[in-house]
Amino acid sequence: MSLSDSITAAWYAGHPALRLLRPLEWLYRAVVQRKRARFLAGEGEIYRAPVPVVVVGNITVGGTGKTPMILWLIEHCRSQGLRVGVVSRGYGAQPPQLPWRVQADQAASVAGDEPLLIVQRSGVPLMIDPDRSRAVAALLAEQPLDLILSDDGLQHYRLARDLELVLIDAARGLGNRHCLPAGPLREPVERLQSVDALLYNGASSDPQDGYGFTLRPHTLVSLRSGEQRPLSHFPPGQALHAVAGIGNPQRFFNTLEGLHWRPVTHAFADHAPYSAELLNFSPVLPLVMTEKDAVKCRAFAADDWWYLAVDAEPSAAFIAWFDQQLQRLVPRLAA
Repeated sequence: MSLSDSITAAWYAGHPALRLLRPLEWLYRAVVQRKRARFLAGEGEIYRAPVPVVVVGNITVGGTGKTPMILWLIEHCRSQGLRVGVVSRGYGAQPPQLPWRVQADQAASVAGDEPLLIVQRSGVPLMIDPDRSRAVAALLAEQPLDLILSDDGLQHYRLARDLELVLIDAARGLGNRHCLPAGPLREPVERLQSVDALLYNGASSDPQDGYGFTLRPHTLVSLRSGEQRPLSHFPPGQALHAVAGIGNPQRFFNTLEGLHWRPVTHAFADHAPYSAELLNFSPVLPLVMTEKDAVKCRAFAADDWWYLAVDAEPSAAFIAWFDQQLQRLVPRLAA
């Protein structure tokens, strides 16, 4: 187990050595609380877009199902007749310049794996820039839009927002509820009291303080040809190599086990780079990975490499609530 994996395990399972990090946690808390206080006071350079901005983020380190939820939000807003754009930091991306408009035919090394996935799946206009305010302004300068979704950016206080959606892993929760580096929180837990909605990934029913959503696997897609196969393509008991370079790889492996396959698991760091040599496993078996990993592997994929396509399915109560928010933010929808 790597050092980062050991620390993550300690955050969620507990370890007495984490107490040694409390002084650093107090310093970290002071910094982030000061940043938020300045934002609430209107101090510093804060960009207010001429259209509503919806931030989809989290307060924990690691994956919470944010990308599938953003894809659901894109399609739902489009079904209401809205022109939607997305901005993202573009973690790991190395574009020629910033801001950078992501196109479906770009390399993941240029566009970033998550932004590229979103564009390839939805075709949405998407701009990357660590300065999300600049990304929003650049996107609006290119084309008229009715609403902007910010992929993460909850802690990016240079961008004013009209709605904050925070995703939480229902299984792991908030760990030991301490801030970095003594725990997994990017902001103190009290921050959740000020957001507009909490969405719990993996909750089959709505928790008392928020809404549930699940990730439904529905199709196997060939990395090499793009051919789609039903989940019955692999029979129960099928052994396969499972690759996941996401915030919480175990969630993906659990999904494969829930489909009654027998995964030989290969967990990688979030946003990890890949090569054919790195994924040359023994024994020879079919390989299944996440869609986020697939955007980085198509150029050297073998014939029996697949990704598992999943869709977010939020609760009916969340859908009704979100529609009310859209009517508030975009008045013509309420007309």
